[in-house]
Amino acid sequence: MADDRTTVTELVTGLGTLGHDTAAEALAARPAAMVSVSPELWHRLGALHDGGAEAASFAAAFANGRAFLGAADALRGRVPLTVEWRGGSRPVDDDLVPADLRIDHVFLVSCKYLSQVVANAAPARLFDGLLRLRAPAERVGWFDVVAPTEYRELVAAVCAHAGVPVPDDGGTVAAGDRLALRDALRGTRWPDSCAEAWRAVVDTASEASAARWRAALIRPEDALRLLWRLLRIGPAPYFVLGVGPDAPLRRRVLTSWDWQQRYRLRSFTVAAQAGGQPRVGWEATVTDGLTARDQLVAGHVEIRWSHGRLNGAPEAKVYLDTPHAAVPGYLPLA
Repeated sequence: MADDRTTVTELVTGLGTLGHDTAAEALAARPAAMVSVSPELWHRLGALHDGGAEAASFAAAFANGRAFLGAADALRGRVPLTVEWRGGSRPVDDDLVPADLRIDHVFLVSCKYLSQVVANAAPARLFDGLLRLRAPAERVGWFDVVAPTEYRELVAAVCAHAGVPVPDDGGTVAAGDRLALRDALRGTRWPDSCAEAWRAVVDTASEASAARWRAALIRPEDALRLLWRLLRIGPAPYFVLGVGPDAPLRRRVLTSWDWQQRYRLRSFTVAAQAGGQPRVGWEATVTDGLTARDQLVAGHVEIRWSHGRLNGAPEAKVYLDTPHAAVPGYLPLA
C-alpha cells in the first residue's frame, strides 16, 4: 500500500488535470473521472487535506496537474474523461514505462516528488543481465556470489553477537534465529563486533559487482540499451511530473527511437564507490546533436537487503544523481 505522501502526490496530480480551481474543490466534487479512487480512498484524501501535514504536497501536485492540463505537449486544455491510478499494485510484466497515472488511456505520467530512485532490481538482473527482461528469481543471495568469504565471516560475527548458532552452510540463518538477529541489529549502525566484517563485505561486493557489470557490457549497443533502461527510456513516450530540489519537475520523456535521432552515447563507465552499503557508480557522456554539446549523466547503485540487515534478498536500488532537468531525453513540458 502506498504511503500518505505518495498517495497524495500521485492522486492529486491526477485531480489537477480535471479543471477544478483548487484541490479542496476537486476533493469535494469527487469527480467520476478518477476511476481508481474508492469511497474509502476519497475519505482518506480528504482527511489528509484537512489535517494539513501534507499541504505542500497537495499544492505542488495540484499545480503540476493544472500545468499538464494546459500544456501544448499534453492535454491542451481538454479535460480528460478518465484518470487511472496504479497505486501500490505490482507490475504484471516488465515495467518499460514507470507510469503512476494513465490519462484517457493514452497519456502516461510518472510522479517524482523529491525522488532519485529510478529502478529496484535483483542484483543479477542489473549487473549480469543489464536490466533485460525479467529473469527467474535467484536461488543464491548476491553476497554469496560476489563476496562469499566476507559474507560468511559477517554472518559468523553477527551470530556470535546475537548468541545464536552459526549456520552449517555459513550463510543461511535458521528461521527460528532470525528474530534474535533482527533484535541484535537494531539501530542505524552495525555493532562494533560486526563493523569490520561488514566493511569487508561492502568493499568486496562493490568491486566484484562493478567488475561483473563491466564484463557484461560486451558491445557498444549493450551500453546504450543499458543507459536507456537506467533512464527509463523505452518504446512509449511519457511524462514526469513532480518536484525537484529547487523547482517543479515537468518533463516529457522521449522514446528510444526519438532519443537515437538526437543523441549519441560517447562513453559509459562503472566503478565501485565508497559508502555505507555496497555501492557502484555509473556515468555516461552523451552528445546532443542539436547543440553539439556533451552532457554528463550519472547515478549509482546501492545493494541492500530488502527487509533490513540479513533479512530478505539483496536488492539493487538504482539512483539518478543528475537532476532530471539535465538528463538527455527529458525535455521541458511545453
